[in-house]
Amino acid sequence: MDLYTLLKLAHVIGAAVLFGTGVGIAFFMLMAHRTRDAALVAHTAGIVVVADTVFTAAAVLLQPITGAVLANLAGLPLFGGWIGLSFVLYLATGACWLPVVWIQIQMRNLAREAARSDEPLPRAYHRLFRLWLVLGFPAFAAVIAIIWLMIAKPSL
Repeated sequence: MDLYTLLKLAHVIGAAVLFGTGVGIAFFMLMAHRTRDAALVAHTAGIVVVADTVFTAAAVLLQPITGAVLANLAGLPLFGGWIGLSFVLYLATGACWLPVVWIQIQMRNLAREAARSDEPLPRAYHRLFRLWLVLGFPAFAAVIAIIWLMIAKPSL
């Protein structure tokens, strides 16, 4: 396997990890939230924080490196056309994802405290959950758009 193919494989796997982890995290957080069970939410949010740290963060670091090297090897401009638009969308995704990581940690902590004191999830948790949802939609849409750009490679 040549270097280009190996990098392309790593890049595609990274995109799949970003998309899959994002969808999985969203699904499990939503399902836990719907129960309104503080202990279940705390447990799920704890796993989500670990998954984001291990999988999403690793893919977040891998994607721009493999993408830049692939563009260079292919002789494509890094900051123009569909690759440039991908980078803009990638930065927009990151602008949503970074606060989401902090929000997930706060939601986990609030749920843990509610479970310890045998109280319902507090209002602060519900406010954070709404913000988490609001930030998740544009991030998810941007990731889908990036994957489409990777596949279609439109001339822009």
